[in-house]
Amino acid sequence: MLRNPAYKGTACFGKTRIAPRMRVTRPLRLRGGVAPRNSANHELPRTEWIEIPVPTIISEETFALANELLEANKKHAPRRTITPSALQGLLSCAKCGYGLYRTSTRSSARTIHYYRCLGSDGWRRLGGPVCDSRPMRQDLLDEVVWKEIARLLEDRHLIEDELERRLKAARNADPTQRREETLRRDLARSRKSIERLLTAYQESLLSLEELRSRMPDLRSREQACLLELQAIEDQSKEQEVCLRLAESVTSFLDRLRWSVDALDIIERRRVLRLLVKEVLVGDDKIIIRHSIPLPPTPPGGKAPGATDSSVTAPPPQSYLLRSGSHQPNTGQSVPALYV
Repeated sequence: MLRNPAYKGTACFGKTRIAPRMRVTRPLRLRGGVAPRNSANHELPRTEWIEIPVPTIISEETFALANELLEANKKHAPRRTITPSALQGLLSCAKCGYGLYRTSTRSSARTIHYYRCLGSDGWRRLGGPVCDSRPMRQDLLDEVVWKEIARLLEDRHLIEDELERRLKAARNADPTQRREETLRRDLARSRKSIERLLTAYQESLLSLEELRSRMPDLRSREQACLLELQAIEDQSKEQEVCLRLAESVTSFLDRLRWSVDALDIIERRRVLRLLVKEVLVGDDKIIIRHSIPLPPTPPGGKAPGATDSSVTAPPPQSYLLRSGSHQPNTGQSVPALYV
């Protein structure tokens, strides 16, 4: 139901095609046979669908929002998660591109959780593992990424500069005051012409055929002026929303500065999912792809956070971030790149 475009007013025909079954199961492979039946579960490209207009039930925006939430649920759905983690659904392997899942092992004193690459599991594929990445400690990696994001959020100038840039762009994109005055004059002139035509028709100075031939042009000009004036008003409202957003962001940063270490796993995960698109984990570096604006790179300088920025890690007496890593412990600097 949530994926059916008929609810937004467009029914589609010819979305799938019948083709030979592509999946060969293990019993079939052992017998050396092929699937006897055809399958219709082969979706055609969207350009080949036949669209048929039908009555609309929901708006385009609601349908698009539902599909966006469906895509987010594919990545962030808890499924059978018992103990949540801050980076659930955000981690990918920088070597093979597969996602990282959480596993655990039991020591004599406690249970230790790790992030493990799906490509490193040999039992998932007949040809064995496709990646040699080793498991990584969950608590240490969560803390590394959270501290970096919190450090960027505490920099008030980054957020204020981005809001100022957007406000300036909105001001430059706005029509001038002279354009607004011209539109209002054109609107008054069109309405005056409409009134004159109606008055002439009422006084029998104009025939009905002449009225019908001249009225649509005036109505279309009136509607165009109204739409453009409405666009100007909407853009001015957007500026007010940006100003209110700047105040709310400032208060949010103040609250975050005092409670950054006191947030639980659920709250940290909410903040990270709002800001971070993906975290690529490599052997010796962590790439954080987020939506926080960074200052431009100075001429001849280094990109902020690329090599000069190091991740603050737990004390040296902690466990290794990854067994077999070139980094002897997490007390050393782990480069963090920002995209």
